[in-house]
Order: sequence, then structure tokens, then C-alpha cells
Amino acid sequence: MMKSVLVLLGCIALASAADLRLGIVGTDTSHVTAFTKTLNDPNASDHVVGARIVAAYKGGSPDIESSRSRIDRFTAELKDKWGVKIVDAITDLCGQVDGILLTSVDGRIHLAQMRQAVECKKPIFIDKPLASTLDDARAIAKAAQDSGVPWFSSSSLRFGEVRKLRGAKLEGATTWGPGPLEAHHQLDLSWYAVHPIEMLYTIMGTGCEEVTRTSTPDADVVVGRWNDGRIGTVRALRPYATYGSIAFKKPEGKSQNVTAQVVEEQHAGYGELVALQCACAARRTGLQACSFRVRCTL
Repeated sequence: MMKSVLVLLGCIALASAADLRLGIVGTDTSHVTAFTKTLNDPNASDHVVGARIVAAYKGGSPDIESSRSRIDRFTAELKDKWGVKIVDAITDLCGQVDGILLTSVDGRIHLAQMRQAVECKKPIFIDKPLASTLDDARAIAKAAQDSGVPWFSSSSLRFGEVRKLRGAKLEGATTWGPGPLEAHHQLDLSWYAVHPIEMLYTIMGTGCEEVTRTSTPDADVVVGRWNDGRIGTVRALRPYATYGSIAFKKPEGKSQNVTAQVVEEQHAGYGELVALQCACAARRTGLQACSFRVRCTL
């Protein structure tokens, strides 16, 4: 069974020799430069102390425009600005890092890359989309289980203002955000709509047992029914949109009236997600690192 482990990491700035060393697989997303800035730049507004990106495997998918057109630029920034070593193979990372961030923008190649990465026996974070098919997603989980490697995947939007909407007396919630699609991905909503979907789960928690979906060229509306009768809704908008959430709650002491609380999400950076990546690596290495209190699901 999956279990939630509360990880409390100290706020002690460690000598660089004791920092967690993290490696990247797939340099074709803006997340790699954002994560690296968060860790390697002490002046970053969301800086996380105690870990550094030290090495990366380039990867890439020529048939996806967002990979093909950006990979060289992001790789050059990692190498030239941040001093990240570019390696020739995923397994070259094994002796150089304490944890791996699998960030390839193409979910189709995540399973193959995961099977190589688990050979390192280091904790792994997998960026969205987790996979391009449900079978691949299940195979990724099995590869980690068979290898005894801790892993997780998460949207950074879980750690924003949406958390303020959690609590007692929750009757339901609605979230919205961008929902562009990628033709190569069978799990099409995993490409980008995973962000507002994870926001909904942040508010509602687990227990969704029935889902319906209505699609038009400009939007998808996904409605979930939870096992306690609550309803949650996600609206994924195209070509792009801002993020937001509404939570419906019963006022204390009243049985009928429901009030709504609205949060317009402003992206606050990647600090807490990066700290969670460090936390999962720190549990395996025994090193202390990072400076956030986070919940790590293993």
C-alpha cells in the first residue's frame, strides 16, 4: 500500500560537499531550468537549501514541437549557466547523483527511461505527464516496485493557494486551468489538464469512484463523484487559461446553506515541489537537505 510519510527537513545550510546531488533525465522542458534555478541559485525567491542539480541526460523527442524547438536552449543553459554536466546515457547518472528527476516532456518515453533510471537504485521524481497510456503508467509503478525504488509524481499546483480551500464541511469543489492537448498522447488530459485535476484532488482528497467527461474543441469538463457523495468538477480550457478553484462548504452550525470560497491561483514557484523531490532522496541517503515541511507519498 502507498503510505504518506511526513518529512520534516531542517533549515540548516550544509556545506556543498554534503548537499544532495540530483540528476535530470530529459532537458526539453522549462521545468529543468526552473528546478535548477530553485536549487542552484541562492538568490532565487523560492530557493531550496541543501541540494543541487549536478548532471543531466539530454534525451528529446523530435516529433514533438515543444521538445524539438527548445531542448538545445534549455540544455545550453543547464551546462553554461549552472555548470550541470551533460552525460551520454541515463545510467551514467548512477554514480554521480543521489536522486533523479525524470522530466522529459514526452510521456511516451517515460516508461523506457524509468526502466533505465531504476537501475541506479535512487529515488525518482517523474514530471507530468506521467505516461501517455494507462498501461505505461501501471508499468512505471511496477518497475519501481520491483526495483524497490521510491518514486512519486506531482504537479507544483498542489502546493499553491488551493490548499487554503481544504477543510471540514466540504461539500464539493470546482477547479479550472489550461487544457491544451498533444496528439501523441492517448491519456490526453495528462498532457496539461493534470494541473487543475491535481488541484481538485488537493481540495477533495482521495475517493473518486465515478467520472464523466464532456468535450468540445475549446474545453473539457470532467465531473467526479466521490464515495461519500461529494461532487468535484474540473474545467480544462484551450488554448490556455488562468488557474482557479472554488470550494463549497456548509457554514458551521447550519444544515442547508452552502457558501463558496474562491481562489485565483498565482504560481508561486517550484520551491515546495523541489523540496519534496529532495525529501524523498534524503530519506534514502540519510543526508539532511532542503527547507520546507512537506508530505511525501511513497
